Formats: sequence, C-alpha cells, structure tokens
Amino acid sequence: MNDLPYTNWASMSDKALAEQIGTFVKHHRLELNKTQDILAHAAGISRSTLSLLERGETVTMATFIQVLRVLDQLQVMDAFVVQKSISPLALAKMEQEKRIRARNKKV
Repeated sequence: MNDLPYTNWASMSDKALAEQIGTFVKHHRLELNKTQDILAHAAGISRSTLSLLERGETVTMATFIQVLRVLDQLQVMDAFVVQKSISPLALAKMEQEKRIRARNKKV
C-alpha cells in the first residue's frame, strides 16, 4: 500500500497520521468491494462517520475498532501488545538464586 519502505511516523503531524489511517481504512474497504453505506451499516456507525474516518477527521477509538473488525484488520492491534521484559540485573539475580543441587532433608 505504501511505496516507501520506511515511514518516519514521529515526524508526521497528527493530521497526517489521521489521514494515513483514513487511507488504510479506505484501501481495505475497496479491497473488499464494499460501499461506505454497507461498511458503515455492518460496523454500526453512520456513513458520514465512516466518511470522516476515511478523510482523516476525528472519530472515536471505538468507531475505529468497529471498522477494523468489519474489515477483518484487527491484526494491526498487534502493534500495541506490551511485552514484559526482565532487566539484565534481575535475570542475573534469578540465575544466582537457582538451585544447582538437591539436598537431603535432615530428619
């Protein structure tokens, strides 16, 4: 969809980012050969709200998620998955506390 192999998202204005999202939505709607009316009805929103989204105007997060669901594009949410990471110091401490040998219990 994007001819550029790298997009510097941080350098884009909020408006430009919203327009990019709108372009994404419109592209996938057209790929499914759906009119705005059909997609909007399936998402439970008005056609004018979908039009706003496709133009990069302000819509609610709930609206965006509903549209992604109908477009079968919820995999974009993978970008928001938070991976828990452990610091190298905590990992080293856990390794030190790990048992190396079993001991007989004294009775």
